[in-house]
Amino acid sequence: MLDDIYNSKILEFAGNIPHLGHLENPQAQAKAHSRLCGSTVSVEVCVAGEQIVSFAQDVKACALGQASASILGKNVIGASPTEIREAYTQLHAMLKENGAPPTGRFADLAFLEPVRGYKARHASTMLAFEALVKALDDVEAPVS
Repeated sequence: MLDDIYNSKILEFAGNIPHLGHLENPQAQAKAHSRLCGSTVSVEVCVAGEQIVSFAQDVKACALGQASASILGKNVIGASPTEIREAYTQLHAMLKENGAPPTGRFADLAFLEPVRGYKARHASTMLAFEALVKALDDVEAPVS
């Protein structure tokens, strides 16, 4: 049964994670952690106008978390904060609410659809997007 979620495409994504490392001067950074499996993803981001212009991530996660981070990293530069939030919402709905897979820039998240049946794997699969949404919230937060 686990062959469904650890298929060759997922493993290919997991082995090729773009934007690993750190930014010199990030606008915001955030971390997401799964208590269930111990996976952690940290992200750093810079936004100009309505586009993400630089991004880095540190991924200490299982193959599913790595695959999701890979898909995010492959498509994040040039994406708008709105696109990121929509992809996160669609990924969440796909896994937890039997929703349709994400479309558009993040359509490759459809390869993670078999994870739907493994609730214990949902959190790690969503970590990269969860962390980036947190960082974008910080970028967009009013300065007090």
